[in-house]
Amino acid sequence: MSTLQLSRAMWLVTLLRRYGRLTRTQINTHWRASNYSDGRDIPRRSFYNFRDEVDALFHIKIAFDQRTNEYYIAEDNEHVRNRNSWMMHTQAMNEMLLNSKGVEQLIFLEDVPSARSHLELVIEALKERHPIRFDYAPYTRTTPSHGVIVEPYFLKLFKQRWYVTGRAVRDGDVIKTYALDRMIAPEIMPDVYEIPAHFDAETYFRDSFGVVFTQGEVKQIRLKVDARQAKYFRAVPLHPSQEEMIHDTFSEFRYRMKISPDFVEELLSHGSRVTVISPPELKAMVVSELESALDAYKQ
Repeated sequence: MSTLQLSRAMWLVTLLRRYGRLTRTQINTHWRASNYSDGRDIPRRSFYNFRDEVDALFHIKIAFDQRTNEYYIAEDNEHVRNRNSWMMHTQAMNEMLLNSKGVEQLIFLEDVPSARSHLELVIEALKERHPIRFDYAPYTRTTPSHGVIVEPYFLKLFKQRWYVTGRAVRDGDVIKTYALDRMIAPEIMPDVYEIPAHFDAETYFRDSFGVVFTQGEVKQIRLKVDARQAKYFRAVPLHPSQEEMIHDTFSEFRYRMKISPDFVEELLSHGSRVTVISPPELKAMVVSELESALDAYKQ
């Protein structure tokens, strides 16, 4: 598919994401004002081709409401929107990199080891509903666990690492998460499993941060964030529950989530720019980590 086709498909998705619902007349008005038009409307056949390109490239369905003669993106929930956006931007990045001959030595990307470590195998297992067997060597242990068998429920990308979450067969009904880049010699097993009808991946991680699921209570979390860092939090929220109260020299961000080691590490990574207001137990965890770091330097 050409760069022009990709660009037009992205244009149509972005337009409908921005306005929600538009008639053909309204779409044509925006089209005539775009860089892709010569001042004329989109031909009917071309418009249907655009819709097909959006579906083929990004698996995004552009639906038509006969009652209002409006087109809209048929996405079920925020998870689907986020997945589609990630796919769209990834595809666009791939196309741009393929056409970057002459400046490729000037383009630097972050490495994602887990993307080349068994991602294709796990996706195939998830698609066909086959368990995976592997040895697992987490950073927290000196010796690997042998013969781990997992029935994959979903995949998640977090901080440049891919993780698979599913039922650990040898542990009964316990659901666990594994980093793909810590798997050793994974293989797809011939057995077939079913994801329980009552399991919902979105709900599973709804109140969590990162990839570590905890059984703790959901807490009301308040952070004091300096004005500069607040701009970053505003652009890339830490959690879907994020709310902001803006003050003269700082912002207060509020969240509803469970406290986890991943979240503590995230707060520590921002240094003095972020201060925990509440709850007390989260503040104590952050202070404890800071004191341990100071002790290490004193020694």
